Order: sequence, then structure tokens, then C-alpha cells
Amino acid sequence: MFENNYHHCDISNKTFLVTGGAGFIGSNLVEYLLKYKAGKVKVFDNLSNGYYKNVEPFISNPAFEFINGDLLDEKSCVKACEKVDIVFHQAALGSVPRSIEFPLATNAANITGFLNMLVAAKDSGVQRFIYASSSSVYGDSHLMPKKEDIIGNALSPYAVTKRVNELYANVFGDVYGIKTIGLRYFNIFGPRQNPKNPYAAVIPLFIYALLDGKSPAINGDGTQTRDFTFVENAVQANIRAAFTEHPDAFNKVYNVAVGGRISLNDLYKDLQEISGIKIPAQYVDPRSGDIRDSHADISQAKTFLGYDPKFKVKEGLQILFKWYKENRSFLEKE
Repeated sequence: MFENNYHHCDISNKTFLVTGGAGFIGSNLVEYLLKYKAGKVKVFDNLSNGYYKNVEPFISNPAFEFINGDLLDEKSCVKACEKVDIVFHQAALGSVPRSIEFPLATNAANITGFLNMLVAAKDSGVQRFIYASSSSVYGDSHLMPKKEDIIGNALSPYAVTKRVNELYANVFGDVYGIKTIGLRYFNIFGPRQNPKNPYAAVIPLFIYALLDGKSPAINGDGTQTRDFTFVENAVQANIRAAFTEHPDAFNKVYNVAVGGRISLNDLYKDLQEISGIKIPAQYVDPRSGDIRDSHADISQAKTFLGYDPKFKVKEGLQILFKWYKENRSFLEKE
């Protein structure tokens, strides 16, 4: 992965902190940074939602450091930010269904934890704070495609936490001068996304079912649409945000997507075609709190960050299916 270089500058003198770096998106970001010879890459993770095996390949790299720490521990956040130039804040309790089941835990990790890390970054003199937001903040807005300055009412506790992150980041930029950039992820998928997690995303669940010879479940009638985004596009957006030279890029949020949409039914058809495995899906009740349709306007990210997604959905699905086939051990239970 990562044959494309998205930063075009020397990063050998930079120290990066990736919170949630043992998670799916975080570990892909770590892989990119180490591949392109970052001076130091720190991972801060309590392994509650990430997996040590995601960072195991990097342990022997002298530029890599793993810190087992919790966002709710202020002192650990401060220590993690020491001598750090750029923070990529990926750590969070994800999943709309989990937030509905555990709103207090979601609030603690995603709001208190976020604020702890933001304060630590400010106090440590971090140059830029790049953080993961979510398309869930659009809530019940029916506008298509989704534009950053028009959102609706939140449909889940998770959506509330991500919107609060954006508000805090904006205030810290205005009041303290720290440069922040938020990235509203639209249904990111790719290698290291765990289908065994009880709140697993739909694409790894579909692939896992096909490889296991089982019928996957589709919530609702399958006509709901998503702007599915391959993980390398998300990594590109983070790197572009970290090194953008556009003077007006900061203290804003940007959609990170491909700029299209596909229904779950069509997505599953594509996966059956890619895999050569034909198994009918089963349809179950819709999930509470889910957005019906999702389609991003990515013009702002293109203008201010230089974001240019390289991977369309089907290309990403082909890469991911091959990866899962070659890494069947990853599908074993944790």
C-alpha cells in the first residue's frame, strides 16, 4: 500500500503522535508515516478498541514508539504530546449502535478524552492537531451532496460527540491559536478493519460472510446509500491536512469521501462479483440512529487541502477482498 506520496516534503525531522494508532485507520496512517521515513511516530492507545497485532509489524522500527495509555488520563495525554510536532487524533469509541447502547462511555472517550488531548497538545506547543470527525454529524439533513456548513439534527450520541469535537477544536483555534483541522470521514473501509468486532462495519462483515460461506445481513431494504471511502483516501486527507500551506485551511472541518454513493444492495453485488461467491443476503430490521443516505461534496477538501481521492469504491473492494483472503488469520476471534 501507499505507493503514492502525499506530503512532498522531508518528514525525517518531525515527530508525530497518532492516538488510536492500533486501530484500523490509525494503523494505516502509522504505516504510511513509517514508510516515508518519519523521524518519530508515537502511537497512543489503550487497546480497548484497537488491536496490538495492527502495530506489531512496526515494533522493530527504531522510529516507532507504542504508549499504552488512556485518553481519560490527563497526565498520560500530556506525556504522549511531549516533543510532538503534529497530532493525528484518531482515538474514539466509534459506532452509532454502540453509542446508543453505551452513551456515557461514548461521551467520556469522545468528548472528555478529546478535550484532554486537545489541552495537552496546546500546552505542549503542538504545531497542528488533525482529528477524526464523522459524516454522522449531518444527522437528519436531507441535502445532497453533504456540504460542511449545512448540518441537521443529530441522530445518535456518537453524532453529538463528533459535533462537540468540532466545536471544541474551533474554539481552541480561535482562543489559543492552535491550528486544528477536522476530517468528517464517510464510511471508511480497508485492511485491518476487524469484522469480528461486535460493532463491525458493513463491508468487512459482508466479506467475512462470503469467505465463510454464509449469508450476510443487510439492515433495512438495502436501498440506503453510502459514500464508501477506501482507507488510503483517508490517510491522504490526514497527510494533506498535516502539511497544507493554504493560509485559510485551519480551524475548519472537511468531508473525506470519494464524492459519490452506492446502495448496500449494489455494494453486495459488487462483492459477489469480485469474490466469485454467490450467496443471497438476508434482510433484517433497520438500525436505530443510522443516516438514510450519504453523499459528500469534497470540493472544500480539494481546495484547501489539495485532497484528491485516488481510489474508487470498486477498486478499494478488490484490494480489500484480496487482503482478507491473504490474511485469514486476521479473521480469527480476538
